[in-house]
Amino acid sequence: MALKISSKIVDYSVVKVDEPAQTVEPTETAIQLEEMHEKLKRPEFLEGSTYKIKTPTSEHAIYVTINDVILNHGSDHEIRRPFEIFINSKNMEHYQWISALTLIISAVFRKGGDCTFLVEELRSVFDPKGGYMKRGGRWMPSLVAEIGDVLEQHLKRIGMMVDEMDEHQRAYLEQKRAEFVAIKPQGQAAADCDDSTAAYPPGAQMCGKCHTQAAVQMDGCMTCLNCGDSKCG
Repeated sequence: MALKISSKIVDYSVVKVDEPAQTVEPTETAIQLEEMHEKLKRPEFLEGSTYKIKTPTSEHAIYVTINDVILNHGSDHEIRRPFEIFINSKNMEHYQWISALTLIISAVFRKGGDCTFLVEELRSVFDPKGGYMKRGGRWMPSLVAEIGDVLEQHLKRIGMMVDEMDEHQRAYLEQKRAEFVAIKPQGQAAADCDDSTAAYPPGAQMCGKCHTQAAVQMDGCMTCLNCGDSKCG
């Protein structure tokens, strides 16, 4: 007689020929967790975030919108996963490759699994015309690399990536920054001054690790006030 298995198999045992078969009653109902996969249909409503990118190479800003799907809603296993991405701007110069990029990234999102590798892949793209310095003193090799930077921010917000530095390390860097400013006080820039290095002390050098103009001489060695990289280890 055929038996229909209506629940998930959580255990099994081999019955010998000379032993009678025993019926095992399940003690706990298996929890079916919903995971991201390519056959998941798009819900009518998605929650998302929009990020603004303003580069010195264009007078028009670029807006990156990433929409998330919420899996296992209302349970202890509720998670957010990126589902689609849209990139819009009044500048139509990059329309063709930006449209292709949004389709490819969205397809990777819906495929499921680990999509964090996209951050490094996008950041490794260099513009042959040269990069640009962001407000705050960080150098960007290309617009594509900054889109990767935005993607990293979003993945950290939804818990798919974590910060390399914890709150104690950040507090330490803030303390070092305050000590540096106290030793070498600088005049404040005007409120309307578009100084790309205003986020860090004037005279800071470019950090070779995070490409931010935030490395200063402290305690006898160069220390980055953005990522914490230090020649002293």
